[in-house]
Amino acid sequence: MRTRYIEKMNSRDLNIAIVGATGAAGGTALKLLLERGHPSDKITLMASSRSAGRKIQYGDGHIVISEAASETFNGIDVAIFAAGGLVSRRLAPRAVEQGAFVIDKGSIFRMDPSIPLVVPEVNADDIEWHPGIVSTPNCTSTPFVMVLDALRKLSAIEAVTVATYQSVTGSGSAGQQELIQQSQNVLGGTKAELDVYPHQIAFNILPHVDDFLSGGYTKEEQKMLNESRKILHDENLAVSATCVRVPVEISHSESLQIEFESNVTVDDAKQVLSEYDGVLVVDDPSRNEYPMPITAAGGDDVLVGRIRKDTAHKNGLALWLSCDNLRKGAALNALQIMDEALRRNVLNPASQRTSK
Repeated sequence: MRTRYIEKMNSRDLNIAIVGATGAAGGTALKLLLERGHPSDKITLMASSRSAGRKIQYGDGHIVISEAASETFNGIDVAIFAAGGLVSRRLAPRAVEQGAFVIDKGSIFRMDPSIPLVVPEVNADDIEWHPGIVSTPNCTSTPFVMVLDALRKLSAIEAVTVATYQSVTGSGSAGQQELIQQSQNVLGGTKAELDVYPHQIAFNILPHVDDFLSGGYTKEEQKMLNESRKILHDENLAVSATCVRVPVEISHSESLQIEFESNVTVDDAKQVLSEYDGVLVVDDPSRNEYPMPITAAGGDDVLVGRIRKDTAHKNGLALWLSCDNLRKGAALNALQIMDEALRRNVLNPASQRTSK
């Protein structure tokens, strides 16, 4: 296993690989690297054999995609995996063996107790004990835990009821294309063809994200419970989620009803949320100002608004949020993990580091 000495390295020095570069999350990671001005000769794009040899534009030039394989990570400092669980399970350990710090976007490692699940604003310290891999949460869990982390500074949280309104890019590029094609078909008077979703998504909503479990919840809904407990280090947190797919291209939204141990005022909630990194309060109903998918898209903040007392619970608050699921919900969170690991000088697995 290659050991790096990175005392004077900055992020522009890193050789970064994106595995799954042709997908929605991988493409967004590349876009963010371009926004940062990362040198093209320090970026390796990987995908399946079907895409090998294809060129992807990067600034004024192009980067040629190579096939993701066990032996292709030599010389890579950071490998961002956005190609699905099967690819991550097969290749992420090989990347670590060749010296890469792996940041995985999929679900395969999230609940592994030996691997940190990280949102840097919430639990950056967990990066310190990584074994070569750090996992990133589901794109609904990320804004969810950020809001809860901010508000629990006011009072302990006893339970949360959340309904999500998830864009089609949560299903990748294929979901986005299905929405566009179905919308064109329906507006043109022809039948909406089904592929990604079990029912028409154009001009419709589906209370169905991921597979159903025996108790009636879906895997997506179960993820919000399991992942938030791990990230927040709170095994007693009660979460009941209903995840809904909506005909929106980019940005997930969520409606939260939060029950606190003691009374929390709306003003105090707005204050702590406005002071929290990565959260922007957008809350002026008198001017019709509140978070929306269309205003969250392309931005890096979690937009929070409609903050009000929950009339169904004595110590409850209700609020609404929107967040770009491809940026903060996926690619940006991965890059922030990379930044934090570099800042802490912990790109190497914990087992390779000596205490100072």
